[in-house]
Amino acid sequence: MITQAIVADKHPLDDLIRADRMPHIWCPGCGVGIIMRCYAQAILDSDIPLDKHIIISGIGCSGRVAGYMKLDSYHTTHGRAIPFATGMKLANPSLTVTVFSGDGDLAAIGGNHLIHAARRNIDLKVVCINNFNFGMTGGQVGPTTPFGGFGTTAPYGCQEQPFNLPTLLQACGANFVSRWTAVHVRQVKDDILYAFSKPGFAFIEVLAPCPIGFGKSNGIDDGLEEMEMYRERSVLIQDATLSEEEMGIDLRGDRPIYVGHFVDRDRPPFTPAKAVQA
Repeated sequence: MITQAIVADKHPLDDLIRADRMPHIWCPGCGVGIIMRCYAQAILDSDIPLDKHIIISGIGCSGRVAGYMKLDSYHTTHGRAIPFATGMKLANPSLTVTVFSGDGDLAAIGGNHLIHAARRNIDLKVVCINNFNFGMTGGQVGPTTPFGGFGTTAPYGCQEQPFNLPTLLQACGANFVSRWTAVHVRQVKDDILYAFSKPGFAFIEVLAPCPIGFGKSNGIDDGLEEMEMYRERSVLIQDATLSEEEMGIDLRGDRPIYVGHFVDRDRPPFTPAKAVQA
């Protein structure tokens, strides 16, 4: 029996991706595009009109996501995505404002903004792609580089204790905190979708390969090898209380990488005093 092939007129994401800006700048094996796809799918699955979605990014490889999404998007200066997003959200609370950036932009130069936005519980959705280095500028170590990890600025291994981002954001007061990897595409999409309807500060960390910046200095041949490592070593937390040390990441040896939901609470989101009085 001869069957006729069904040809789709368009891709489901055609209305969300700026095809005129392709090809993208990301290296082969990079995980950023995978996470952008999760974000786009979450938007499609949400009931929020496209003109109510805003995406804001800072500088770095992850920051290019704002330029590839066919939404109202803003590419801000290095480390300033969160204060820019805060101003936009407070000026127009009806908007769903998502910050999409990397560990260097959010936790290094933008670290002060990150912790205070979580402390205030600003109603922002933050997707942090953590690839453990400054990938765009040459593979330098950053605030999340695991202890002992190598980089162009640490040829003998990083001797600084890294930020444990889920623990940090939990302590600061974020309403929702989770961690996944670029392997966990369904979970990442589901958490972004959930964050859209979750009042307050939501922080989703996604561990992703950077084969050119981080991998080459740490004996990881390509993005697939790092993805396989995440597949083998990721352990889903199941209502367990983990110590700060257990939640930390050490890519040496076979230590588990714990993923899942770390915080889901209902602190009231920040509301300006003027709005309260009104």
